[in-house]
Amino acid sequence: RQEGGGSRTLQRQQRGVALITAVLIVALATILAVNVGFNGFMDQRRALTRYAMDQGFQVAVGAEAWAADTLRRDGSHSNKQDDLTEEWATPIPPIPIEGGEVSGYLEDMQGRFNLNSLVVRQGNELRPDPLAIRRMERLLEILELETKWAGLIDDWIDSDGEASFPDGAEDNVYTGKTPAYRTAEMPITRASELLALSDFGLERYRKLEPYVTALPIGTPINLCTASPEVLDSLLEGKRQFTLGRDNVADLRKDRCHPSLQEFKSALSAEEQQELIQGNVVAETSSYFRSTVWVTIGTTQFTLYSLLYRNSRTNQVRPILRSFGTA
Repeated sequence: RQEGGGSRTLQRQQRGVALITAVLIVALATILAVNVGFNGFMDQRRALTRYAMDQGFQVAVGAEAWAADTLRRDGSHSNKQDDLTEEWATPIPPIPIEGGEVSGYLEDMQGRFNLNSLVVRQGNELRPDPLAIRRMERLLEILELETKWAGLIDDWIDSDGEASFPDGAEDNVYTGKTPAYRTAEMPITRASELLALSDFGLERYRKLEPYVTALPIGTPINLCTASPEVLDSLLEGKRQFTLGRDNVADLRKDRCHPSLQEFKSALSAEEQQELIQGNVVAETSSYFRSTVWVTIGTTQFTLYSLLYRNSRTNQVRPILRSFGTA
């Protein structure tokens, strides 16, 4: 009887082991099946997203060509002024495309303060321009930012190796950081390069970015499209445009304001020589930024293009592109 009882106990144990083994096999098979299914889903999702991104890029480039054609058309009709009453200044409303929509707008980048204007070329050297630095200081003051950044930005661009007084910074400041780097000592290509300045920070950049740009040295500011803050930065001790912001906006619905003649009449003889004769201001523009948003399904794609319009040939071409960031 003991032998029979032991045999039955062994059989029950074997059945228990077999059951546990079967449960483990089913569990492992389920995990494997779920994992295979999940990986397949993710692969499919990634493929669809990549396809949508590629499709979005092609649509955005098409919208960029549309913007360039608008600028070309505007240049052929009138090359005496570029103001906010013209066709290029009208945003593109959302236009349906297969699986989504596309929209965008053009902005006159010569309506901003050109950071590269802080220096002038003297032979092979880039030297500080004291008058431009003072204009930048006024813009910073209007925006309630520390005026010392005008000199620090100039130090980043100029090639004289001499830190501006009293708050300048040359290579000796940046090579002491981790990781170490050096000043550009050349014109910058993007306003976002300001983030490389020691302790400048994202908050200051976000406050300043809408009013500045990085264009070739000597590119004038377009009075017709410049913000009231940029206009007032051109004038010593005056805030007439920021105080009359609503009036500026109303007048710009119908014409260029202020026109070169209107602006000239408000200047002293010294300011006329600096701004008018020095070609600091103008009424026309050659540099525009196209911003295009493309949405396909749940995928969003943004293309920023800096477009250059040649005033002689009226040809428009992109000279700088970035994706998802200015």
